[in-house]
Amino acid sequence: MKSHTFDELDLQLLAALELDGRAPFSRIAAVLGVSDQTIARRYRRLCAEGGLRVVAVRDAQRLGQDQWMLRLRCAPDSAEAIAEGLAKRPDTAWIGLASGGTEVLCMTRPRSPGEHDDLLLGKLPRTPSVMEIRAHQLLHRFFGGPQGWLGKFTVLTDDQLAALRPEAPDSTGPARIDPEDEPLVIALERDGRATYPELQRVTGRSESAVKRRLAGLIASGAVYIDVEYHSEILGYPLAGCLWVTAAPAALHSVGQALATHDEVAFASATAGSSNIVVTAVARDTAGLYAYLSEGLGRLEGVQHVETTPFLRRVKQLTYTRPTR
Repeated sequence: MKSHTFDELDLQLLAALELDGRAPFSRIAAVLGVSDQTIARRYRRLCAEGGLRVVAVRDAQRLGQDQWMLRLRCAPDSAEAIAEGLAKRPDTAWIGLASGGTEVLCMTRPRSPGEHDDLLLGKLPRTPSVMEIRAHQLLHRFFGGPQGWLGKFTVLTDDQLAALRPEAPDSTGPARIDPEDEPLVIALERDGRATYPELQRVTGRSESAVKRRLAGLIASGAVYIDVEYHSEILGYPLAGCLWVTAAPAALHSVGQALATHDEVAFASATAGSSNIVVTAVARDTAGLYAYLSEGLGRLEGVQHVETTPFLRRVKQLTYTRPTR
């Protein structure tokens, strides 16, 4: 992986944070062979210039909550306003403008049936500029979530990966977020690297209690610490959704194959007219074409692909209102 803006150390820092977003700078620095101050300085630069944010994410799949991918066909002069309105909601992510600015793509993660009904049956149908709503329920995640995209590239050596990788979550136990956990989780959704004294202040719990509960939430898989950044800084400015139709008998094998492709940042089986949705990234239109015709096109069992490149990404995990 090459970047014209950031060097190898920056990419290694991104990869380290993707493995463990709360890893102390001192540990990352020791593994990468530089000083703590260098890592802190690079981190601040990535935040300022590369859009880096470290945040907690509730894993809807582990929590047994529904996730939906929405395709909203809008009047051309209203799509951007609708996308920004959706971006302000805490139950949305991965919002983009597509189809020449007439379509909004949005992933929703409603935490309750009420949130889902409020959005799909209430607000959106009553929005005059929304001309069509297609809702695809996500059924099975093949790649994404706690699995980071940078892990597909040889950014870190095997020894560095072993030194930085946290213990795998215990997926056998129950994953749940209790009501008393909400202040802790909400604080981490704002800043996944918030210090334990900061978390102690917002939760009213002792520091030791905060440490134990956060460790429990992460160990169960209910919550994971994720990173977002502009893929442009890595030389991948083009992104889009691929709506893949696979033969039913090949659905799982196609999904598993897609999970191994470098271009795939997210892949999930879905209900709807297509049965797999993919978020793909590419260096340019030629790279996207090469992937569609070769990497994806050669998979046995793929019957149809619809491609909707993002005109602009509005929200990944977090949203900052644009200045006018």
